Amino acid sequence: MKTMNSTELALKEFLVRAKMNTYAGDGVFSASSRPNSKDLHYREEDLLYIDSYFGSADFIGEEVVFENQKSIWGMNYYGKMLVGEIPSGFSKCLKSALKAVLVESPFRGPALYEQDKFVYKCSWQGDISKFNGNEAIYLDDIEIYKLSFHGGYIK
Repeated sequence: MKTMNSTELALKEFLVRAKMNTYAGDGVFSASSRPNSKDLHYREEDLLYIDSYFGSADFIGEEVVFENQKSIWGMNYYGKMLVGEIPSGFSKCLKSALKAVLVESPFRGPALYEQDKFVYKCSWQGDISKFNGNEAIYLDDIEIYKLSFHGGYIK
């Protein structure tokens, strides 16, 4: 088993706190950085996390962590609703799953999360330095949402 160095662990812990305080945690939107973008910021001392995305039912975005204003880590994602109408409780399930993000794999949510009649599944390959993965939400065993993500260190 690979052991984490203190810098890697600090980044992972920061990512978890940032995610809890932005989209998943109903954080306050920041000023839009690009036309029609929805931006959320979280800062701790020299670290700044920015999640910037476009769209709603079908959306694309990126998360970037800056240390002393230099980008050090990032993740891109694209998600899509697979049904015409977003079911009641969907957003609550997605945000709850994203709040259950693990320090060991701070990409999206855990491998499995269930809430009411929804089932969230997430799988990934790699580690914080380079990774890719997918998440999906099912309602009554029917896939209603999917998202792909990838990212890693920026040098």
